[in-house]
Amino acid sequence: MKSTKSLFPNGSSATIKETGETVTILKSQYVKNMKRYSYIVKEHPGTFYFEEELTSGE
Repeated sequence: MKSTKSLFPNGSSATIKETGETVTILKSQYVKNMKRYSYIVKEHPGTFYFEEELTSGE
């Protein structure tokens, strides 16, 4: 069974895979019916990203 722990804690840096932009995680939320986390980032607060769209930041 997969862990339901967020890969990106609030306040941490991540990189958007598609653009290469480094962003700061504002909020993470587990989406139960999709069995994965969504993230809202400081730089784009009106958009959310899923774990597979992000990679660990520097």
